[in-house]
Amino acid sequence: MSDDVKINRGLKGIYFERSGVSHIDGAKGELLYRGYTIHDLAEQASFEEVCYLLIHGELPTEAELAAFDADLKAARDLPAGIYDVIRSCKTGHPMDVLRTAVSALAALETGSAEKGEAGFLTNGIRLISQVPMIIAAHEAIRNGRDPVAADKTLGHAANWLWMLKGEKPSDDAARLADVDFILHAEHGANASSFAARVTVGTEANLHGAMVTALSTLAGPAHGGAAEDVMKMVREIGTPDKAADYVKAKRKNREAVTGFGHRVYRAEDPRARHMREGVKKLGDEMGAPEFYQILEGVVEAMKPYARHGLNVNVDFYAGVMYQLHGIPMDLYVPIFAIGRMPGWLVQCLEQQRSNILIRPLTLYNGPEARSFVTLKDRT
Repeated sequence: MSDDVKINRGLKGIYFERSGVSHIDGAKGELLYRGYTIHDLAEQASFEEVCYLLIHGELPTEAELAAFDADLKAARDLPAGIYDVIRSCKTGHPMDVLRTAVSALAALETGSAEKGEAGFLTNGIRLISQVPMIIAAHEAIRNGRDPVAADKTLGHAANWLWMLKGEKPSDDAARLADVDFILHAEHGANASSFAARVTVGTEANLHGAMVTALSTLAGPAHGGAAEDVMKMVREIGTPDKAADYVKAKRKNREAVTGFGHRVYRAEDPRARHMREGVKKLGDEMGAPEFYQILEGVVEAMKPYARHGLNVNVDFYAGVMYQLHGIPMDLYVPIFAIGRMPGWLVQCLEQQRSNILIRPLTLYNGPEARSFVTLKDRT
């Protein structure tokens, strides 16, 4: 009702809180976790180290990492009732099954209702380990197989591939999955992280916040890019058709999947760390053409970089999953595996100075009017 109120649709450009976790400079194409560039972390750290860094604020010592890794591995366990839940909804979309299973964990596990920081940490570390177990168990069950038991001798990423495929991954394949998780671990106040904060703001427990985050990530506008890229690769078919595909898309003013980002005007700094790994994995798996198609699209899109249409991290992720023979409906759940520590630390930050998040909407409906009784309405 007021003409002098500025509406920032989608809360674009609005700072709602301070955070010491990740810094994004979209104009320069920079991403820092706790002050460390994503390049150093992707090239030199493990996912377990990055989890510790995000949660505790500093990189771990060898002793701290060993203790943290032991906690993660000890949590590779699911209540028997969760497998019953997965079987009961096995025909559902993996994101729906994952969300349902995480919600069920809140009812099945002692301590899930704990709302203090110590409880959030304990439950969060457990969920970081349990989410990949749920996804792998559902994939097995819906295909008529028994779930593969976790291997507590393997790292987080290698164990995920082991549970999913039932075979030990190569060192290069495990490392690429590890890097993928690092690149997706945290990204500021994106839709799912903000949604999780809103839930914590109501003084709900961590499982409730994680269910909110998963529900938000399931929306194709947030988590669906990797799946869309793989659909594009299949549509193009061969590397020699990539340029014509891009030309036709741009002529029709249609977006080319995997280019552009809500916050980056320069190239997404995470993308380069998937590029070489996908090339190497494609050669290992005897399917180099997928990478060649992607590079053909990148080359054809170079003239549009000045408009902010640069490659983003999900451009290469989908092909990595495809090379492992992973079904496309698992791409978003895999995103969730990597994002778990980021959601946890966002929830911890919200909890430490908690406030109910309650923005306003500007009313633009009818002016005040008189009520007309039912018999007098025409």
